[in-house]
Amino acid sequence: MAARIAIGGFMLESNGHAPVATRDQFESYGIFEGQALLDELAKQAPRAPACLSGFNAAMDAGRPWTALPLYSSSGGASGPADQEYFDEVVARMTAGLRAVMPVDGVYLSLHGAATATVDVDPDGTLLERLRAIIGPDIPLIATFDLHANISMKMARMADMLIGYRTNPHVDMAERGAEAAFAMQAMLGGAKPRCCFVKLPMIPPATSQNTAFGPFRDAIAYGQAKLDHEILNVSIASGFTSGDTPKNGLAVLVYARHSQQAADAAAKDIASFIWNSRERWQVTLNSLDDAVAMARAAGEGTRAPLLFADVADNPGGGGRGNTMYILRAFVEAGVQGCVVGIIFDPALAAEAHSLGKGATFRARFNRDETQEFSEKFEADAVVENLSDGTLVGRRGIAAGRTVTLGPTALLRIGGVQVAVVSQRRQLAEPRMVEHLGIDLAKVRSLVVKSRGHFRAGFDEFFDNDRIIEVDVPGLTTVVLSRVPWRNVPRPIWPLDPDTSWAA
Repeated sequence: MAARIAIGGFMLESNGHAPVATRDQFESYGIFEGQALLDELAKQAPRAPACLSGFNAAMDAGRPWTALPLYSSSGGASGPADQEYFDEVVARMTAGLRAVMPVDGVYLSLHGAATATVDVDPDGTLLERLRAIIGPDIPLIATFDLHANISMKMARMADMLIGYRTNPHVDMAERGAEAAFAMQAMLGGAKPRCCFVKLPMIPPATSQNTAFGPFRDAIAYGQAKLDHEILNVSIASGFTSGDTPKNGLAVLVYARHSQQAADAAAKDIASFIWNSRERWQVTLNSLDDAVAMARAAGEGTRAPLLFADVADNPGGGGRGNTMYILRAFVEAGVQGCVVGIIFDPALAAEAHSLGKGATFRARFNRDETQEFSEKFEADAVVENLSDGTLVGRRGIAAGRTVTLGPTALLRIGGVQVAVVSQRRQLAEPRMVEHLGIDLAKVRSLVVKSRGHFRAGFDEFFDNDRIIEVDVPGLTTVVLSRVPWRNVPRPIWPLDPDTSWAA
């Protein structure tokens, strides 16, 4: 008989200092329920989570099964979810599950770093509510972003939590497939044993790239533990800006049979990471230095450069509209520069109303109230317009539909600025290429992104030509500037003398 597997998702990364994530924001990323979820996943370029695509494809390649679609809601990165909407998510997910009972298993695509305006652990709550319906013996498996803030409730409620292993996240479909293999094993009688270790450590976001540095070494150390007994090793570096009691790097190890083997491996991996903690510190470039480098690139006296505005990363809850770098580059007369993508629906709408070729006084952030989103005015020309719908070609958005809303390309002196109506990070080349930008000819590119851009723009800018700029913002990686309220203390590096043993 074909296994009956319920599937769904809830994807939100909550910055504890950013505006609340409303239902409208989730709508802009994608809400799908019942058959609509399966229909979306069947599209060539779906908007639904890539982990769900990977899970379904791997299940389809195995024994016959029946997919029972529940509810999937994605909100990107923002502040805490509006509690009323999260309650709706739980209600729809649980109602959907009750309607399709009995089931043989449940799979969820989670982010793992969500909070709500009341509930500090929505991911744990959702898993707990589903577990209450299916009972203790039905497999409940979830994938999670490696920036998840894993709670004890999450670890207890799920039979397996499987984390991404790449940052930028280019392995989401593969982790969904891994969840499918685990589901098939559990349907065959496997009962994995888990060890969960939480470290008092919140590494800065820019130290969490898995292609180089300490996180690469931590992932490799963990994966080397896989053998006939150790089934899965997942490391969650945590979402630093979450500012919740769940903050902290976590290690999860699942063994096929032996709890002792899981415990030993998890403690050894956690100790390896803790002993390497000083390597996770970061160094940024000053804005003055960035201006000088951009001018030199524009003049052709040095190679083209990519400047990362890591403190205003919409992928981490930033507003995507701070003016520090744009203002400085314009005032310094930087040439051959593209800045994107700036979230400013009012400005994009005005450009669309004026039309291509129009000259006007561009007023950035006229409707913003967030302290870092300062106003800026400059004379601008509307160079191009679009509806902002595209299909990504590289990195985390490859093969997925991306929606930016009404979009405008403005020219201010020697700087071109891409302005969008839906808040996104610039992690994918098509976001500016669809406006007529030839990235091979750009002398400097400013991206509102922390790190996912590295998988999108690596064909133009290698690591030696990426400059991380030190300016203010909601996603600053200079942790001493964050107004912490809820993280557990002591915790490294906020408390440098923190001691810990596995």
